Amino acid sequence: MYILRCADDSYYTGSTRNLLRRLEQHQSGKGANHTRKFGPVELIYYEEFTRIDWAFYREKQVQGWSRRKKEALINSRPVDLKQFAECQNLSHFKYKE
Repeated sequence: MYILRCADDSYYTGSTRNLLRRLEQHQSGKGANHTRKFGPVELIYYEEFTRIDWAFYREKQVQGWSRRKKEALINSRPVDLKQFAECQNLSHFKYKE
């Protein structure tokens, strides 16, 4: 599972069996539509898994995260990662008296 920073400062999250080959595809415009449109890209984070289905599951998990939560992961800030995982809505139980 990997995260790329695109030229427009957006993040792209993907998974692959061969990270170097996939990165070359993104850089050459043969990758995903997002990286083709907003390339070039920079690899800023990756995790290795022994099974591609585990990597794909993690990719889908991280894709659903906010930008701040992704940045906490990228920057190895576990305390922030936990904080950004909490519900921030005013209706959340921690805000009720």
